[in-house]
Amino acid sequence: MSVKKIKVLCVDDSALIRSVMTEIINSQADMTVVGTAADPLVARDLIKVTNPDVLTLDVEMPRMDGLEFLEKLMRLRPMPVVMVSSLTERGSEIALRALELGAIDFVTKPRLGVRDGLLNYTELIAGKIRTAASARLRPAATARPGGDAPQESLLRSPLLSTEKLIIIGASTGGTEAIREVLQPLPPDSPAVMIAQHMPAGFTRSFAQRLDGLCRITVKEAEHGERVLPGYAYIAPGGFHLSLARSGANYVAHLDQEPPVNRHRPSIDVLFDSAAKHAGKNAIGIILTGMGKDGAEGLLRMRRAGAHTLAQDEASCVVFGMPREAIALGAVDDVSPLAEVSRRVLTHLRTFGERANRV
Repeated sequence: MSVKKIKVLCVDDSALIRSVMTEIINSQADMTVVGTAADPLVARDLIKVTNPDVLTLDVEMPRMDGLEFLEKLMRLRPMPVVMVSSLTERGSEIALRALELGAIDFVTKPRLGVRDGLLNYTELIAGKIRTAASARLRPAATARPGGDAPQESLLRSPLLSTEKLIIIGASTGGTEAIREVLQPLPPDSPAVMIAQHMPAGFTRSFAQRLDGLCRITVKEAEHGERVLPGYAYIAPGGFHLSLARSGANYVAHLDQEPPVNRHRPSIDVLFDSAAKHAGKNAIGIILTGMGKDGAEGLLRMRRAGAHTLAQDEASCVVFGMPREAIALGAVDDVSPLAEVSRRVLTHLRTFGERANRV
């Protein structure tokens, strides 16, 4: 019995990139290139003819900008899209904007030796295409500075002691999920530590974008810095982020130890450190993503007394990581993405009221 192949349309103004992407995709038993296009206008016509399952899309092309095409596509004919982006500051900003518009993921073009570099990414590219083909499409985001205000009733009571921490792990679909969780948090929120699977060169732009949208301060974590309320710390691409202690203070620890669960940063590394150093003072949150990174770490957090949440299937782009955590018994609460912040604030308010009574 023949397996139905994932049909892929590759859009890139570089003939070399189109050729290499075709070679990579056609080498996989479960996918095939049904067409290539040098610009979005050609791609528009090919989509009607080939009806692809996944589109790979360059970010800078002639006749129509890739972002403009993506925005039109997600409005008129939504489909899974994997962006292909150069590793530059502007390229990272464009890639993040593409994720905001509804792209599932992105691939970083190598700067030198493009053919050999892309061929070295064969498994990565194929994996992202498979993930995109099975992902749940979501409406394009409408990110506004400040976002939706948290309910005032949740902010009237003291939220916490400074010992409280919010620990978040996410992968595919996570950039927008993290934004939705952070935007409603008040300026005096507990410190937030985040491991998002993202390559080096993109996390700084990601943090800067979130910082402009949130009430709390969002930044890339720096080794040895104090972890303070009102701040969110994002693991830099290529580094593990973990929680450590320096006397009475929480501090951020960065290292380049080998990948865990094939990832660096690894969510399990961050969650394990929170279980060890924060225990019941932590709230662990696992969001959308492929694979199982974070599931066992979240279980260890729960066993250490932390309150744990997982994003529900209906609101995930990819339900893999939350599913694994739920199956392990690592999760206290399964929540729609839109409810995660409210449930965290409610838990913190309840904790604060109990502490005041004592």
